[in-house]
Amino acid sequence: MPAMSPGPQDVCIVGGGPAGMILALLLARQGIPVTVLEAAGDFQRNFRGDTLHPAIMELLAGLGLAAPVLGLPHTRAHQARLVRAGDVQVIADFSRLRTPYPFLTVMAQSRFLTFLAAELGRFPHARVLMGARVEGLLEEGGEVRGVRYRRAGALHSLPAALTVGADGRFSKVRDLAGLRLRRLAPGQDVLWFSLPRHADDPGGTIDLHLRGEHCIVTTDHGERWQVGYSIRKGGYAEARAAGVAPIREAVAATIPWLAGRVQALTEWRDLHLLAVEVARVRRWWRPGLLLIGDAAHPISPVGGMGINMAVQDAVAAANVLCGPLRSGRLRPRHLARVQRQRAWQIAALQTQQVIEEREVEGLDGAQPLHVPSLLLRLLQGVPGLQGVPGYVTAYGLRPERLRARWRTARL
Repeated sequence: MPAMSPGPQDVCIVGGGPAGMILALLLARQGIPVTVLEAAGDFQRNFRGDTLHPAIMELLAGLGLAAPVLGLPHTRAHQARLVRAGDVQVIADFSRLRTPYPFLTVMAQSRFLTFLAAELGRFPHARVLMGARVEGLLEEGGEVRGVRYRRAGALHSLPAALTVGADGRFSKVRDLAGLRLRRLAPGQDVLWFSLPRHADDPGGTIDLHLRGEHCIVTTDHGERWQVGYSIRKGGYAEARAAGVAPIREAVAATIPWLAGRVQALTEWRDLHLLAVEVARVRRWWRPGLLLIGDAAHPISPVGGMGINMAVQDAVAAANVLCGPLRSGRLRPRHLARVQRQRAWQIAALQTQQVIEEREVEGLDGAQPLHVPSLLLRLLQGVPGLQGVPGYVTAYGLRPERLRARWRTARL
């Protein structure tokens, strides 16, 4: 199927997650034609990242969308805590932040994405195609010029001046572009599941429970607890052979107030596997193509930093690319500039996560989810520095702010 010449502005975004949808919205607001291709048939996917950090809420506020988002069902986490042997330590206190949103907004990702899709629907030059699976890249003279995708059994070509791979840690676009992922740490595997929540349960925090060989994270979703249970990397088959009983026993022993509810976990299909790794590509772009979020740099999901960093990638991309796209003068140097702005911060965060993983390998033989390093824990005891872990979790090292010139929508 021959490649077609794209318009000078057209953008194809592969992946309808938070980063892809927010980038699509930022571009569409500037009159740039954009198509989002999402392989799934809908947004109803279990156990996806579900925290909106203050940096994201402030971005939405600048677009006039924070109040509508907070009008959707959600809970708020004001702290992240480490719980071990009855000792509770606050590792990130968001209530200390100077922001209108001093908390993590905990919201089902499907609800947030549905909201963004509806907002995109306001723009006649923007569209979201569900059930669209990318199968190839359109290339011309060494430059990526769009994609081929299959939808409802038919193969289509979508020409584009820019193709953005926002399709996650198992990115199809990354593989098709030949941009190789370099793994920095073995990572862990995590089993996610839900347990009932009672009205008198503790709330307002995201807790990391350490005991024995496992780490268990609990997040309050209002009507349920979302629970993450770590297993050693590659240990899925062994865990499945043992069944749900050892998991129920570990949760009951580690979190006594949940002991009466673990029987709600009845069979293996109640569990959802997430393979966690820390990795990145050396170069995020090729002429006509850019990777953002986990497609460029998979990181640990703990604390929702993956979503936070991916959305900030999208903001950086909008800041750099809106002008060249609107003028029809996009060049490879603009794509390289996006990486330069973001790569140093991602490298610092991933270095921190690799250190954390190595530290916790010695805790009772555990292979848990990432926990804060000794440096971050020490900051909690230094006057004047207790707010640093919360700030870094909420914003990263230097938050990306949408430039004023790109905040006003051009309908």
